[in-house]
Amino acid sequence: MRLPRSPSQTIGPYLSLGMPWPDGPFVVPQGTPGSIWIRGRVTDGAGDVVPDGMVETWQADAEGRFDHPDDPRGPGDEPGFRAFGRCLTDDVGEYAILTVKPGRVPAASGDGLQAPHVDVTVFARGLLKHLVTRLYFADEESNAEDAVLALIEDAHRRETLVAGRTDDGYRFDIRLQGEGETVFFDV
Repeated sequence: MRLPRSPSQTIGPYLSLGMPWPDGPFVVPQGTPGSIWIRGRVTDGAGDVVPDGMVETWQADAEGRFDHPDDPRGPGDEPGFRAFGRCLTDDVGEYAILTVKPGRVPAASGDGLQAPHVDVTVFARGLLKHLVTRLYFADEESNAEDAVLALIEDAHRRETLVAGRTDDGYRFDIRLQGEGETVFFDV
């Protein structure tokens, strides 16, 4: 006798039960000189908003330093900088993270520097595994020489990683699949 396979299960809408904390969206304290808001909306393949998702960010500080043992330069001296942010999406799929624009970091190859960027992880209903992408800044000339961006041959797809300037920061919308899907990395 052969039994049928059980259906797969997604991560479910459980994010709001234990994942957020009050300071989660604040990579830097409010009022930090040079702070910026990164705001956006998460949508699914049909273009519908994802009201029960979560966006996490990880980044270098304004000097391009990571507060991590693998950074041989050591942590920067930016007061209150945490490098990590976490924000749930709201009823209209929006998230917001207060941070500083990161500096350039050494390229993985050891040759040159990467353009300023923020690593972004997305958790949402219907996903069996989180999705990982990067946010680059539209007003950065160094984007043209970034090795990771250069790997994406289609210019329209590359643009899904570039956040547009706003009055108080940048806008970075995330499309989980379908037309205009954000480029995600297999990590």
